[in-house]
Amino acid sequence: MTDAVVPDGHEDDDRRAGAEPTAAERMRERRRAAFAKAERVLWRPGFRRTVRERLAVLDAASEVYDLDGYADVYGDGIVEDLEQRVAALLGTEAAAFFPTGTMAQQVALRCWAGRTGSPTVALHALAHPEVHERHAFSQVSGLRPVRVTGEPRLPTAAEIRDFPEPFGTLMLELPLRDAGFVLPTWEELTEVVEAARERDAVVHFDGARLWECTPHFGRSLSEIAGLADSVYVSFYKSLDGFGGAALAGPRTLVEEARTWRHRYGGAVYQQFPTVLSALVGLERELPRLPDYVRHARVVAAALREGLAAAEVPWSRVHPEEPHTNEFRVWLPYDADVLMEAAVSQAEETGTFLFADAWDRGGPGLAFTEVSVRAQGLEWTADDVRAAVADFARRLPGA
Repeated sequence: MTDAVVPDGHEDDDRRAGAEPTAAERMRERRRAAFAKAERVLWRPGFRRTVRERLAVLDAASEVYDLDGYADVYGDGIVEDLEQRVAALLGTEAAAFFPTGTMAQQVALRCWAGRTGSPTVALHALAHPEVHERHAFSQVSGLRPVRVTGEPRLPTAAEIRDFPEPFGTLMLELPLRDAGFVLPTWEELTEVVEAARERDAVVHFDGARLWECTPHFGRSLSEIAGLADSVYVSFYKSLDGFGGAALAGPRTLVEEARTWRHRYGGAVYQQFPTVLSALVGLERELPRLPDYVRHARVVAAALREGLAAAEVPWSRVHPEEPHTNEFRVWLPYDADVLMEAAVSQAEETGTFLFADAWDRGGPGLAFTEVSVRAQGLEWTADDVRAAVADFARRLPGA
C-alpha cells in the first residue's frame, strides 16, 4: 500500500476520455461513495473529504494564529512562526518548512553528504524513499542508497556495526510504515544510533509519523529527536494538515537546506493555508495522538478476538499490540474478495470497518492498514467484534 502520488480516488484521472471504467475503477468509485455515506469509520482522513469540508478546518485558524497579520511571502511571517514552533517541540536549533517530505529528505541527505564527504545513505529496504519515491535519491540528488536489511523491523545495532561498506548517513524511518508501523524499543534505538556514530556516520530520522511515537518510547518528542542529527516530520500524515513538512536540526544545516529548498523549487510564493492547517493540527491533533495510540491497542485486540470467534481460517493483526495508532491486518483471501466484503458491509450497514484498500501480500493473501483517530475513539471493543463478525459473514466459505 503506497502513499499515493495522488489521493485515493484520483488514480483514474488520466483515463482516456470516453473509455469504459475498469473493474478497479468502478470499485474505487463504490468505495469512495460508501465511505462518504458511512456513519461509522475508525478514521476519516482529510483526503477523503470534500473541498468544503477541508476548508472548514480553517474555521479554527483564529484560535491558533493572529489572522490580522500579513500573509507570508516566500517563507516569512506565518511560515517562520510554524518553523519556530516545530523547532521548539523537537528541541532543535532550527527548522525549515518544505512543501513535501520527499524534497525535505533529499535536501537533508544531500547536505549531510556534502558534510561527511560520502553520498552513501544506509537505510531499510522498506524505507519510504526506497519504495515510494521513484528512486529520487539517485536520480535527482546523486545519492547512493544501500539497504542495511529487508527484515520487517528496524535495523539492529549489530547490522549497523557489521555492514560491509562505509556510509556517511544512516536514515531510520520511525515508525517503519511498510513493515506494519513498527518501532524498536528505546534501548534498541539508542544502540543503533550509537553504532552509527561509532562508524562516524550521522543519523537522520524519517519522522513522517514521529508525532505518534511518544507513547511507545515513553519519551518526549525532543528526547526522541535529540538522538538524531536531523529529523523530518510531516504535517498531514498524523496531524491531518493540507500538506507540508519540516526539516529540523542544527541551525547551520537548516540554513543550508533553505538554499537547496530554493534550488529544488520549494520556495513557494505563499503557503499560509497549508501552514494554518498545520498549526491547527499541532493544536488539536497532536495532544490527542496518545489517546489514539492507546485505543488502537483496544481495537487491535478486539479485531483478533473477533476474527478468532468468526473462525476465519488464518489471520494476523500486526503488531499484535500496535506501536502507534496504525497497524496492519492480514487475511487469507485475494485482495479483491476482501475489498468487496468491506465495501458491501459499508454500503449495507453504514459501518466501514476496513476502509483502506486491501493489497496483495502473496497468493491468496492480502493485507490492509488500520488507523485509529478521533472517530475510532467512539468504538468500543464490542463494537469492533460485532463489525468483524458481520464482515466475516461476507467472506467465501462463511
